[in-house]
Amino acid sequence: MTKGTLFIVSAPSGAGKSSLISALLERFNLDDSLRLSVSHTTRQMRPGETDHVSYHFVSQEEFKELIDRNAFYEYANVFGNYYGTSREIVEKWLDEGHDVLLDIDWQGARQIRKQTPDAQGIFIIPPSLEELERRLRGRGTDSDEVIENRMNKATNEISHADEYEHIIINDDFEESVLALRSIILANRCAKERILSKVQKMFPNQSNAN
Repeated sequence: MTKGTLFIVSAPSGAGKSSLISALLERFNLDDSLRLSVSHTTRQMRPGETDHVSYHFVSQEEFKELIDRNAFYEYANVFGNYYGTSREIVEKWLDEGHDVLLDIDWQGARQIRKQTPDAQGIFIIPPSLEELERRLRGRGTDSDEVIENRMNKATNEISHADEYEHIIINDDFEESVLALRSIILANRCAKERILSKVQKMFPNQSNAN
């Protein structure tokens, strides 16, 4: 069985990353060949969230035990709450041939690449900072102070886009969904991924001219 590929998807808040991933999985994952890794977190569950769907919600003690067991591909402490990506679940899916999406920031991406150098990075950015601010204000959920902090953070995050293999400018949502799908499909056609399968299909063929 061909091993799956790990895709790291990062973006500043408000760029549309979560919506793009949701649309991709809803529209183009009928064969269940693509999986989204659900992170562990120690923060409290928010209204509308579901355990094991939104996050795996655990206590601080449980999270630290998982750290001691080297159970995370990457983890971070963000404003007093831990977030981490399960190594066991991701490796199991990859070994089963599933492609796996990781929804993490650029710092987590760096941790992942040290362990999985062949992971494919996809960075999603808004068409402009002005548009990003418009989207953040359009949510109607954050104060001016929170929005200002998100905008300042976004500038720093976007400066790391060159660390990724692919960049999607999320100007037109439908085109961006198709771009995300195209990256995954193109990767599945890479020679390194299917050559062994081709050789089994045509064992008597030579590559000699």
